[in-house]
Amino acid sequence: MPFVKTSHFVEKKQRAVFYLMNELGYTQREAQRFISKGRILVDGEKMVKTAGEIEGEIEFIHFEPISKGLKPTYEEEEFVVFDKPSGVLVHPQTKRTPYSLIDELKFQYGRNANIAHRIDQETSGLVLCAKNKTSEREIKMMFQERDMKKKYLAMVHGEMKEEMIVEAPLLRSQDQSSAMVRMIVKVHKDGKASKTSFKPLQYFPDKDITLVECSPHTGRQHQIRVHLFHVKHTIVGEPIYGQSEEMLVKFLDKELSPIQRISNGGASRLLLHACELEFELYSKLYTIKSDIDFLKVCSDCMDVNNYSIK
Repeated sequence: MPFVKTSHFVEKKQRAVFYLMNELGYTQREAQRFISKGRILVDGEKMVKTAGEIEGEIEFIHFEPISKGLKPTYEEEEFVVFDKPSGVLVHPQTKRTPYSLIDELKFQYGRNANIAHRIDQETSGLVLCAKNKTSEREIKMMFQERDMKKKYLAMVHGEMKEEMIVEAPLLRSQDQSSAMVRMIVKVHKDGKASKTSFKPLQYFPDKDITLVECSPHTGRQHQIRVHLFHVKHTIVGEPIYGQSEEMLVKFLDKELSPIQRISNGGASRLLLHACELEFELYSKLYTIKSDIDFLKVCSDCMDVNNYSIK
């Protein structure tokens, strides 16, 4: 588990924020955030006042990264790029999340390394990460001022015969009745402006599916997935958009086996892959491409014979 609880003995009475800074090496901002989140426990009770004082035995809940051996696909002195597998979160959702990409990054590059942007858990592909606080600020400034050009590969249902640009505003559902509804994004006139370019690369008539290159011009949540669903080319393996409420609930409750997902949506995972990043940083233009054979991934994930029936 990446979040662990450790015991500490504070010899002299002092403000908790100073102890975290001076003894454990955190910045003032980090220390204050940890305290406000209840990461320090005194006699088993959470301390939430950032000006609170501590003495004697305390407990501290902190992030302790683990590694599963995922190696970066590209590395420079100030940043690194990982090719995230499908199913792996970028950040932990809760303290009980067993593993996420931030584990791998911090395990290999230290506490100050951080992820610069996100992709969905179901989406695989390239994720840019800063190695330190300085490069994190500069990368975030790059995002704000010049943005990053990203390309994705998607295997979609049906034949996409020609290139298209989809400009459809996207709105996150405001219905708070269930977790299922909260996570859904839809095309709506009151949504935020969103634009994606699509280019068909190869049609497979035996399965009636098309390999498509996707280039998002904006960065909305689930943008490519919703835009493709909107033009009736749902991504193969899509577990949310176009699914019945029953299948949605089963997916969210993690009750769908790979075979069930193939039967229902065509693949055991969402067949969407972030394949290329292009950006300018430190006066240099970078074009970084994924080494993953996406067509092989698609073939494997659509083949029910690759999964044993339990």
